[in-house]
Amino acid sequence: MALADNAGCAKPSEDFPFPEIIELNVGGQVYITRHPTLVSVPGSLLWEMFTQKNVRSLARDSKGRFFVDRDGFLFRYILDYMRDQQLVLPDHFPERSRLQREAEYFMLPELVKMLAPKLSKQNSLGDDPCQSDPEELSPSADATRTLTSASTTFPSAVAGGPGGAVTTGVGAASSDARRAGFITIGYRGSYTLGRDSQTDAKFRRVARIMVCGKTSLAKEVFGDTLNESRDPDRPPERYTSRYYLKFTFLEQAFDKLADAGFHMVACNSTGTCAFAHDQTDDRIWTSYTEYVFYRE
Repeated sequence: MALADNAGCAKPSEDFPFPEIIELNVGGQVYITRHPTLVSVPGSLLWEMFTQKNVRSLARDSKGRFFVDRDGFLFRYILDYMRDQQLVLPDHFPERSRLQREAEYFMLPELVKMLAPKLSKQNSLGDDPCQSDPEELSPSADATRTLTSASTTFPSAVAGGPGGAVTTGVGAASSDARRAGFITIGYRGSYTLGRDSQTDAKFRRVARIMVCGKTSLAKEVFGDTLNESRDPDRPPERYTSRYYLKFTFLEQAFDKLADAGFHMVACNSTGTCAFAHDQTDDRIWTSYTEYVFYRE
């Protein structure tokens, strides 16, 4: 059965040098969108790029996609804005200032205004529908965080009176503020089995301890000991499986999780014989083990 001609597959012509569907390579991230979306904001950089007659002047990658040397992760929000001139950001969006810089580069003045911090006369957040984390804009956030931490560590000093009534209230608020969630840590190890199944002294060799879970929880628990180099721009409300720890002691990881209120709810392990020595009958086994922790 023959299909009707699709306008989205129209080929470029002399009067209309761009196809209906355009592929973009923005900082290594590939986006596919319609030409009217890219020219929806007159005067913007994308409008200037995709309304010109000389298509050959635009940079392209090895596969012929139009190339833009900007932040590929943040461009998704630029493209969303180009579709309907509205901006919707995740809660506690950590890249607000960087996105504002991208909006300035793409010459989108209305988007720049939306991203600018707004404070009311009472020095509080205004009516911005896309507010980022209030702590980023609140001048008293650091003082509040310090007071909460001090109340947990030195309850008698914060209470300031008999009975410790103030300490109880602050401590309860701090406990309620902790978010529930799961964190999974895993590692690949190796051990040697000799004759009569006798293991040698080097039973467990841990090369790397991996961390999976919500970004904000992983950073809360492991802090500076968390290596984020394999997933550096992951927002706090998203999940990742690419973090790993800067140390290789499982017990140290367990201690940090226990201190943060987590407890183990499940674990599993698999083992495979990777090498067998012909002369000594020693067998080198490799294993992968995961531990699942949960905090209510």
